[in-house]
Amino acid sequence: MTTIVGEQQQATDARERVQQERLSERERLKVSRFDSVTSLFLALILFLGAFVSMMFIVWLLSGEPKVKPIEPIIENPPGRGENPEGFERDFEPPGAEEVEDLQEPTLADTIEAVTDAVSSVAASLTTSNTNATASTQGTGKGDSRPPGPLGEGDDIIGRWERWELTFNAKGKKDYARQLDHYKIQLAAFGGGGPNVIEMASNLSGSPKKSVNQDPKSEERLYFSWKLSNPLMQFDQQLLAAAGIAYSGRNVIRFIPKDLENQLAQMEKEYCERKGKKFPHDIAKTIFESNPDGNGFSFSIVSQRYRVGR
Repeated sequence: MTTIVGEQQQATDARERVQQERLSERERLKVSRFDSVTSLFLALILFLGAFVSMMFIVWLLSGEPKVKPIEPIIENPPGRGENPEGFERDFEPPGAEEVEDLQEPTLADTIEAVTDAVSSVAASLTTSNTNATASTQGTGKGDSRPPGPLGEGDDIIGRWERWELTFNAKGKKDYARQLDHYKIQLAAFGGGGPNVIEMASNLSGSPKKSVNQDPKSEERLYFSWKLSNPLMQFDQQLLAAAGIAYSGRNVIRFIPKDLENQLAQMEKEYCERKGKKFPHDIAKTIFESNPDGNGFSFSIVSQRYRVGR
């Protein structure tokens, strides 16, 4: 009997030892907090690595985006040659009837003009509570040549005649920033001096002077002030800062080809939305420059159409 009891006790002790060993082994193989955190970080690293690799492959395959330039809108009427004899579109000095208007005024005239200008600006500010506003209208860079064979393209009003650009400026600095943003150059020519065009750029910083010794080679559209306004003084000050004399000379603004194409595209889309025929039905298009984010942009504020169209 004693032997049987002893064997049973031994068997029980053996089972308990095995059970204890199993519990110890299970406890040893249990996932710890360190293992959980390590696995999480490893999974995140693998995910980020795969994501970055995919983005790198997409970047390699996509390449750099190419900006499609605006196609110029050609409005030249058919049948007209390039500068036929006797009808070149050259820069001409002021005529005899214009010299009187370009001469320096007397002291009495200057005091009277300054008084009138201050009164008109004050009245404008009081009435509309807006900043200084001025507009330009294109002159001179048109097609002054006689038409060739009659065609549908002959019956249009040229851009130099139908376009008007309006600037809203808080002061000289703001006005100069607008001209630089559009890459518009101020220029002066005529006045009895050499037959050259003196131009000023980088107007909002340190104005820089450049000279075109061959005015006949200039093909950009240019604008001059339609009416006397406060911004004319800014033009004179900016030209003087670039070392360009303006007294008794024609002061104009050259607009770059890219801007001209952009304005022409805007005009075409605006006209066609109104159900009109471009450019034949247009008599006048007025563009206005306004702040746009960190820069400026033109918008069409008015478009008039020819009578009977």
